[in-house]
Amino acid sequence: QVQLVESGGGLVQAGGSLRLSCAASGRTFGSYAMAWFRQAPGKEREFVATIRWDGGSTYAGSVKGRFTISRDNAKNTVYLQMNSLKPEDTAVYHCATDSHYRGWHFYTSPDEYNYWGQGTQVTVSS
Repeated sequence: QVQLVESGGGLVQAGGSLRLSCAASGRTFGSYAMAWFRQAPGKEREFVATIRWDGGSTYAGSVKGRFTISRDNAKNTVYLQMNSLKPEDTAVYHCATDSHYRGWHFYTSPDEYNYWGQGTQVTVSS
């Protein structure tokens, strides 16, 4: 059974940085895409970034240039480095993984992801 556990959230002032981690277990980590989504109160879950099994990545326009997704296959962990944080980045951040073995497509819809972590709260104060 695939399990994802996020960590690294917290309270930070606008302009600050945070690094989120997501530890995966239950299958061959390095063969599947990983993604980060976020959900603010009263809003739908929103795509943030995804990284393919080969390291290719793509980002939502709202975070491009500020956030960086990376993965360490030896540690079964995906990271989200968040810089220049803004109050509108405040949300619960979830990591997710799909079931497309060594897929080449960048999936940005939450419907394409089968496994989710419980989320970690990120709050950015102005």
